[in-house]
Amino acid sequence: MSIKDNIKSHFRDKVSGELKKITVEEWKSDIYHKNAYSFAVESKIINLQQQGKTVEALVESVLQKALDPEGKPMFHSSDRHMLMYEADPSVLLRIASVLNDATTEYEDIAKN
Repeated sequence: MSIKDNIKSHFRDKVSGELKKITVEEWKSDIYHKNAYSFAVESKIINLQQQGKTVEALVESVLQKALDPEGKPMFHSSDRHMLMYEADPSVLLRIASVLNDATTEYEDIAKN
């Protein structure tokens, strides 16, 4: 295998693992998420953070990373307004913290 094949295989293994679950009692629902995400997913979140738009970055994290049990997105960009203005901020913060925990090392790299 070439190094490119090894890179792709390693990441594919990392993101294709078993989904993790967060139980959100306030929403009477479970949210699933992966162990890792590509830079394609992370780039908008990192960009918002660097612009000082922390709240928008947290909401973007939920939009991009919250999955249903089959691994499909729970939310779409059309849900952004609802999450920004109609959802409990403390619940969103708790969810985003868990979702972003898998990728905190990306943020550390982006700061350097």
